[in-house]
Amino acid sequence: MSRTSSYPLLYSFRRCPYAMRARLGLLFAGVSVELREIVLKNKPPQMLAISPKGTVPVLQLMDGTVIEESREIPVWALEQNDPQGLLNAKVLPEAHALIAQNDGEFKHWLDRYKYADRHLEMTQTEYREQGEVFLQVLESLLSKNRYLLGESITIADIGIMPFVRQFAHVDREVFYDLPYPKLQQWLQEWLDHPLFLQAMTKFAPWQEGDELVVFSA
Repeated sequence: MSRTSSYPLLYSFRRCPYAMRARLGLLFAGVSVELREIVLKNKPPQMLAISPKGTVPVLQLMDGTVIEESREIPVWALEQNDPQGLLNAKVLPEAHALIAQNDGEFKHWLDRYKYADRHLEMTQTEYREQGEVFLQVLESLLSKNRYLLGESITIADIGIMPFVRQFAHVDREVFYDLPYPKLQQWLQEWLDHPLFLQAMTKFAPWQEGDELVVFSA
């Protein structure tokens, strides 16, 4: 079913790293969307009607097409407009492979590190050390270039940064004591980046009848 709004519709949750990835992709592409901030404990039926799995982000295009995989939303947005070349064809296969490693192995250990009290098979320190295997990969890449895959930002950077941020925020003091100076510098630059700061703008949870909120660069 097509939509009557003038913008694609994005359901998002500010603190979710998957949703951060989507918002960053939209901002780098300069694609404006109607934003509906949700509360995960009270998901609106309108979102569940188009994406029954109930996870964010969810993007509904003007023709009614629904994109509900966070990796696909930045790709779609940047295919519309990519002024900074984040979809660099030369490194795109490597970028997708790195994001897949982030979303698989690294996210597995990140969740256990963050919620070690729910996963008593190992200690929090052991979970952190498992997660560091991926951090070491990133540190090695950043020892060669300013960004993960070269001297300019690619989709790998915006796809992975929110998860490194979450890992760091489990215990900031511990993270910044780890032997990953390039990664720490890269993360700090991202935390100060104007588009990331814009991506993290707070919005009130959406309710039916609210005025339209346009999210744009």
